[in-house]
This record gives sequence, C-alpha cells and structure tokens, in this order.
Amino acid sequence: MNHNLKEIENNMTDIKVLNNILERRYSCRSFLPKRVKQEIIEEILNIAQKIPSWCNAQPWTVTVCSGKALKELSNNLLAAASKGIVGPDIAFPLEYNGIYRVRRKECGLQLYNSVGIQKGEQSKAILQMHENFKFFGAPHVAIITSEKSLSTYGAIDCGAYVTAFTLAATALNINTIPQAAIASLSDIVRSTLKIPVEKSIVCAISFGYENSKHPINNFRTSRSNINEVVQWVDGEI
Repeated sequence: MNHNLKEIENNMTDIKVLNNILERRYSCRSFLPKRVKQEIIEEILNIAQKIPSWCNAQPWTVTVCSGKALKELSNNLLAAASKGIVGPDIAFPLEYNGIYRVRRKECGLQLYNSVGIQKGEQSKAILQMHENFKFFGAPHVAIITSEKSLSTYGAIDCGAYVTAFTLAATALNINTIPQAAIASLSDIVRSTLKIPVEKSIVCAISFGYENSKHPINNFRTSRSNINEVVQWVDGEI
C-alpha cells in the first residue's frame, strides 16, 4: 500500500475514534456507588497530563477524593449551601445574554424535564441544585486547582485539562461531570481538603459509573453548527 494512503487511512481511523469519544461523553448526573479501580484512575490522570498548557506551566493540581473524605466534603458543602454562602475564587459570569442565555435555558429545561420539575417549583429546583454538593452520588471527585499567580491563563489551561480528563475517562468507559458549582464554595473546599491559600479552586470533576436507569442521564445537550461560531477571514499575502 502507498505510504501516504496508509497514513491517510490511519489518520481517518484516529479522527473517527476521537469523534466517537466526543459523541459518547456527556455530563452524568446520577452515578452508581461502585468505585473505580485505582489503576484506571491513574491511567486517566496520566493521559490528561499530556494536554498542552501556556509555556508548559502545567498549572493544574488535582485532589482526588473518595470514601470518608468525599463524604466530609459533601456534608460541609451542603451545610454552607443551605446558609446561602457563596464565594468563588474565580469570578463567575456576570450574566448570560443572547444565544448564551438560550443555550443555558435549553440545558436547564432539559434537566428539569428529565426529573419532572415544573416551572415555579423552586424548592425542588434547589434540591436538585444541591445534588451538585452530593456529587450526584459519584464515588470519586477530582478537585482542580491552579496557582493564583498564574491568573486567567492558569484557569484556561485547567479548562483544557478538564477536557482531557473527561475524554480519557470516556474512552475507558468512566462517566464524568465537570462542576463549577463546587467552586462557588471555594473556602469550604480549601479548608476541608487543606488546599493551600495560594491555589484557586477552579472546578470539580465527579466521576464513576453511570446509573443508566435514572432519567436524568437520558437527555443530551445540542451543539451549534460551526457556521454559528466560526468566522472565516481570508486575505491576500
């Protein structure tokens, strides 16, 4: 076989595998209590570590919690959330306007419809939101932090790391959900897990095996056409 043709075929196989992993990945919101083997978790971490970063700083640090530590963290977060405490290290979006508001609303409606929460049922909506602080029943959570001194680009690099982690997990048939809600209570996370004050709490990734029988895991969010998000600019040299 022609070398170039073989290379093209190999590349097509790779792209199909990558696309398949992206298609399979979704935000899992109900997990089984079954724990993930240590060697599988380490494989996910080793793969995610290969993601590129600004000046190769690799600013992320990862605190993996399970068992009693995870239960303590959950209890502390729920207690703080019930008091209305909010305090992220990294500012949350000021507001969602236009298409961003539309996309956010679509996701929210899909979530609430999947569990039978009707418009105006505020107490049920709050209970569902608090599932974030129970990590949706996941047996493991990875807390992603970054050096505060690296500012915005440290957080951007952590976003790339979260993507790599979730895709590696999907490839190994482990389900995940990145959670910004945990970052809203950064001081609680920091004090419970004894994370240094120099670290910003970026987000959490809850992971484990999906509860396929729970209806909340049945919906999938849509993706915009590239023509909606890409601007082509051609110029003469």
